[in-house]
Amino acid sequence: MWYVSLFGMLDIDECRNSASNTCEHNNCINTRGSYKCSCPKGYTDDGENNGRICIATNSEFPWIKFSVGMGVGFISLVVGTILLYFCIKKRRLIKNREKFFQQNGGLLLKQQISSKKGGVEATKIFTADELKKATNNYASDRILGRGGNGIVYKGILPDNRIVAIKKSKIVDENQIEQFINEVLILTQVNHRNVVKLFGCCLEAEVPLLVYEYISHGTLYEHIHNQNGAPWLSLQNRLRIASETASSLAYLHSSASMPIIHRDVKSSNILLDDGYTAKVADFGASRLVPLDQTRVATLVQGTLGYLDPEYFHTGQLTDKSDVYSFGVVLAELLTGMKPISRDTISDKDKCLVEYFVSSMNKKSLFQILDRRVVREGGLEKLQKIAELIKSCLHLHGEDRPTMKEVAMELESLRKFTSLWTNGNIHEDEKEVELTDLYTIPIDSNIGMDNFSGQYPSSYTNSSIVSGQYSSNSSSLLHNTNIPW
Repeated sequence: MWYVSLFGMLDIDECRNSASNTCEHNNCINTRGSYKCSCPKGYTDDGENNGRICIATNSEFPWIKFSVGMGVGFISLVVGTILLYFCIKKRRLIKNREKFFQQNGGLLLKQQISSKKGGVEATKIFTADELKKATNNYASDRILGRGGNGIVYKGILPDNRIVAIKKSKIVDENQIEQFINEVLILTQVNHRNVVKLFGCCLEAEVPLLVYEYISHGTLYEHIHNQNGAPWLSLQNRLRIASETASSLAYLHSSASMPIIHRDVKSSNILLDDGYTAKVADFGASRLVPLDQTRVATLVQGTLGYLDPEYFHTGQLTDKSDVYSFGVVLAELLTGMKPISRDTISDKDKCLVEYFVSSMNKKSLFQILDRRVVREGGLEKLQKIAELIKSCLHLHGEDRPTMKEVAMELESLRKFTSLWTNGNIHEDEKEVELTDLYTIPIDSNIGMDNFSGQYPSSYTNSSIVSGQYSSNSSSLLHNTNIPW
């Protein structure tokens, strides 16, 4: 600012008086006739009004701004990639579930279920997420057993119902329609001695089945004293055998379409809290058209239980179940496994050959379970043995039907009940072990001396889905698996 005096034009310093300038931060620079503002380090003027307004530039730390920007950008990229990955994964999962649902006949099954009446209405089609949650993501500690057809898990539904969830092995696409038919028929099976099917899940690559949970293990465990299972009395054994025979007879002749189980064995007979028999594992089962009596199929079964006629011809009939059930009866009476290792000859010993050979040699009572013998009598045990032998005929046409077997077992069961209650004729007497074991057990009785007609190719082979090998023990590891 200029000031006129007697000495001429004088410059006034506006910076000395803050009221005379408008600079911020007290950074005022006097100029001739005026002033200008300067900004402190890290600030720049706005270019107007002598630069009185200062704007922060942070020019001192440019790398901080750069680093923050890079970090934010990287995090945004990572988060975006993760979100994109999960979106793609979820979309792919949904598409796969839709694909598997259609592939497994879900639409057809839904349509048929909705058109049916009766027990099938209670059948539920579970989602994959429901069963995943029920099994705690299929945790290993939820595994109940492993079998030839898959793995069985223990599941807990939202209503706290405990169920058994069977995760089958991969099946051929051509079997899907047959699977649907089997599910529909099993949901309509109303027999107290058949494990109840609650529903299925079709959103997985292989359909999952949801059954009622049976808590007391398998008949195999009780016969062979495994996993702490208590010993079963003869009366209980006959009752379980009678219940099992009744259920198989129902499947053969009373179901809407006859069902051949095809894998009858003691490990597929479960026992509930009251030790009631429950036939399980229909993974190998086959439906038989009403106008047919046999089905041509690949051979499948378990070594020691497999019908030799079916093994050689590939023709499956209801008599194949009869043969397998006969082996179970022999197990119940002798306490022996279908295939065991002879410690003397170091060879596999077949229970069927051993049993029939002993009957032919009149030495049956030498191979029976001594505790069973204590409860029984000669006549009663002989009748049971004759029934077993009739079931084990080499030719199916010579075997009785399951209905006939069930009737005979029920009769023997009543006879056993009378014996137990003491209501027997006076000329009957309890058999003493000394009467039965006066002759030492012949260790050579077995398949080496058996003069029957059972082919060695059957007794020395492992059979799974039409294939066999010389390793006869390969299936024995699964004989105590519940499903």
